[in-house]
Amino acid sequence: MTRFLVVLTDVRPMEGLGRNERTSPERRRQVVGANSREAADRIAGAFMALGMVRAGRQRVKVIAVGRHPQVPEQPD
Repeated sequence: MTRFLVVLTDVRPMEGLGRNERTSPERRRQVVGANSREAADRIAGAFMALGMVRAGRQRVKVIAVGRHPQVPEQPD
């Protein structure tokens, strides 16, 4: 079963060549778990109505967790 995280983060200024969320993620303000994509989208919609998100100072991310990447089968 795939679960989803809805993450509200601060937007940081662009530094250098770009952002790398794996080495230096944005600061998290709020993290909420959801059991379905529909629930995650509803939570994200509520976060997107916040003034700081609308002003571009924070962003909302919906992340699928617990899902295995699709790996093509290797022929024997």
